[in-house]
Amino acid sequence: MKRSTKGFTLIELLIVVVIIGILAAIAIPRFAATKERAYVATEKTDLKNLATAEEGYAGNNNGAYLASTWKNLPPTAADTTAGFATSAGVTIVTTVVAGPPPGWSGTASSTNTAKKCYIFVGNSPAPAGNPGSMSDAAPACDP
Repeated sequence: MKRSTKGFTLIELLIVVVIIGILAAIAIPRFAATKERAYVATEKTDLKNLATAEEGYAGNNNGAYLASTWKNLPPTAADTTAGFATSAGVTIVTTVVAGPPPGWSGTASSTNTAKKCYIFVGNSPAPAGNPGSMSDAAPACDP
């Protein structure tokens, strides 16, 4: 009788499974960090877009800025915000300083990450909880 040598042994299959497990253990945390960076980038983008909307609003309203809580809501007919809405899951809270000169600050938070992003424009102090070295009209986020 001749013995067939086709196929894999149990040891060979176990070694392959262990190698795949090690590779997965390395890749999964990296993927999670990439997702968090994407959520933070969405917050920063929304703050930049809000800065544009606020300046447009101020240009039409004698330099006055609008304090509000901004969410991903569809604009209405009576919308005074020029149709600005945040990305899904992002909320921005703005406060206004009357001046002179006027200014505003905002804090963006997301339902997908604990990190927050901040911005201030004009004669407004940097928002509470800001990450430190911020410059005017440039969003900065928690480390």
